Amino acid sequence: MSYLALRERPVGDIVKTLRLEQPSVSKHLRILRDARLVHVRRDGRRMLYRTNAEGIRPLHEWTSTFEQYWSRQLNRIKERAEQKEKERS
Repeated sequence: MSYLALRERPVGDIVKTLRLEQPSVSKHLRILRDARLVHVRRDGRRMLYRTNAEGIRPLHEWTSTFEQYWSRQLNRIKERAEQKEKERS
């Protein structure tokens, strides 16, 4: 998605850069478009794709709750390890 955030890109560029088959890229882009995670714009015969930041925002907010959870869990593990180390000393 970050590749598409920098600027609009045609399917051909995405295929070359990611070294994937064109049908696979088109299928993924269709899914992303249907989920409103990318914008598509026609330029003549080419379809140009770009990340839809507003569409991604809810996904980012949802995943941030997991980030907070795992951050707290990792801090707890670190604290326990440090406590055990102190007890050994």
